Amino acid sequence: MSSTTPTPTQHRRNGGDLVVESLAALGADTVFGLPGQHALGVFDALRRSALRYVGLRVENNAGFAADAYARTTHGVAPLLVSTGPGALMTLAALQEAAAGSAAVLAIGSQVPLAGIGGGRHGYLHELTDQSASFRGVVKSVHTARTASQIPSAVAAAWESALSAPHGPVWLEIPQDVLLAEADVPPVAGLEARPRELPPRPELIVAAADRLTEARRPVILAGGGVVRAGAEAELLALAERLRAPVATTFGGKGAFPWEHPLSLRSWMEDRYTTAFLEDADTLLVVGSGLGELSSNYHTFRPLGRVVQIEADLGKLESNHAALGIHADARAALAALVKEVGEREAAGLTGDGETPGSKAAGAAGPGSGSGSGDAPSPEAAVSDLLARVRDRIAGQHLDLEQQVLASVRDALPDGAVSCWDMTILAYWAWSAFDPRRTNALHSAQGAGGLGYGFPAALGVAVADPARPVLAVSGDGGAMYSIAELATARQYDLPVTWLIVDDGGYGILREYMTDAFGAATATELTRPDFVALAESFGVPALRTTPEQLRTDLAAALAAPGPSVVVLPAHLRMFAPTHLDS
Repeated sequence: MSSTTPTPTQHRRNGGDLVVESLAALGADTVFGLPGQHALGVFDALRRSALRYVGLRVENNAGFAADAYARTTHGVAPLLVSTGPGALMTLAALQEAAAGSAAVLAIGSQVPLAGIGGGRHGYLHELTDQSASFRGVVKSVHTARTASQIPSAVAAAWESALSAPHGPVWLEIPQDVLLAEADVPPVAGLEARPRELPPRPELIVAAADRLTEARRPVILAGGGVVRAGAEAELLALAERLRAPVATTFGGKGAFPWEHPLSLRSWMEDRYTTAFLEDADTLLVVGSGLGELSSNYHTFRPLGRVVQIEADLGKLESNHAALGIHADARAALAALVKEVGEREAAGLTGDGETPGSKAAGAAGPGSGSGSGDAPSPEAAVSDLLARVRDRIAGQHLDLEQQVLASVRDALPDGAVSCWDMTILAYWAWSAFDPRRTNALHSAQGAGGLGYGFPAALGVAVADPARPVLAVSGDGGAMYSIAELATARQYDLPVTWLIVDDGGYGILREYMTDAFGAATATELTRPDFVALAESFGVPALRTTPEQLRTDLAAALAAPGPSVVVLPAHLRMFAPTHLDS
């Protein structure tokens, strides 16, 4: 070795090693992120670990990818970022993860210990109180101030993220702690035990009383059912009660779309709202009945409400109910057991078998009860027919054609991720995901740019199946840099960009409200040429050719882009007429 050749320094384990060792000990195999100066200690440690690193080009997009990875796996998605600007760039993604109950464990660096506490020492990226920016967004905030604190802090954050309801957490570690020599053995026996949230037995008995005595029981299933993996329990309960089931936008896939009791997801439809209102007992599972799940707060229940919700802050936050603070799966399983035992005994609360009243009572929304009233299945069929007739009267053939083409092109079992765009708003109501946990969107917090990076996260979790991302041209510009990520990792994501020349839904809102739109028209790049410059195959299509072109793109290996120039419109709102 010549005298000018540098001698590699022998590595001594440091705080960064403790971070990656702790993540691996807890079961992580993949981390997302973007390096920065203060975080280099943990990024260097990745090189010595078995963890798979997926790096994106913008921290917010890395957060969206981690969000969708967590939703897909029902596990924790570690997200590694740096101090100050890098940390703050994750906030919009963490807000979406909080709204969608995605267990993202965001680990950010901090300025050196000497700069913490608001002393204004002038360190690069210094904030007076960095963690304060996260407290109103995430479930919990954690700090490690010495190397020996790191494993326990990582385990506490992991446990918080996975406790019901799942959600994002923030852990920050100062730069010098990440670089400090770790005088402790390699992490091996670390455990995190997420808090379980079983229902109280007396509440299950009371809920079963109300449901089995009801003449018109109806169920509204929200995203909490999907996050808890409670689809089988929901199906079993609905069939025992013969109760129609509607799913919120976040709960899509929680109940089979073509089931005779499926009201589907027409939550912005007045007929559906009336159907839910007319239930004498409405069981709401995993939803807080917020703006989008209540037809913009026009929902007014006429009967009793039973609400199962893991997020205590959402329990009875909008409507009085028999509130059950519990994980959706645990509570539904307990209800299935309780109702099943009553069924086995041949009795409900007043001597009738479950479903016998519903079979001989009017379906919700169909008028007062009588002996020859339609069955629950007939009431569901009638409601869906009225919804179809309402949409058919609005001359929205192009929109329905495009959505049908996307559904036909997407293989059964494939996942789709949708940005905040008009076609996504149609999908919330009218798209059949054909399996559970197969449609993800940013409808929780409503930020632009979710679709494509989320699809990358899904593809990382399950690279054997193609993934579809859907964006408008405005939202696409938030994520365009991630074409490099898709190419670098050769991820099987097809990105459908519907190009209407601007922020289409805002154009509609402003025109309807003010007679003209302002600040909605956009200069766009040539998306096909731009994608190809990243080495990603791309093509421009038409509504007539969309099904064929999209299917071919999804069947091809690696990433691809399909651009559809089209001006789509929304169906008429119904909440303004209530």
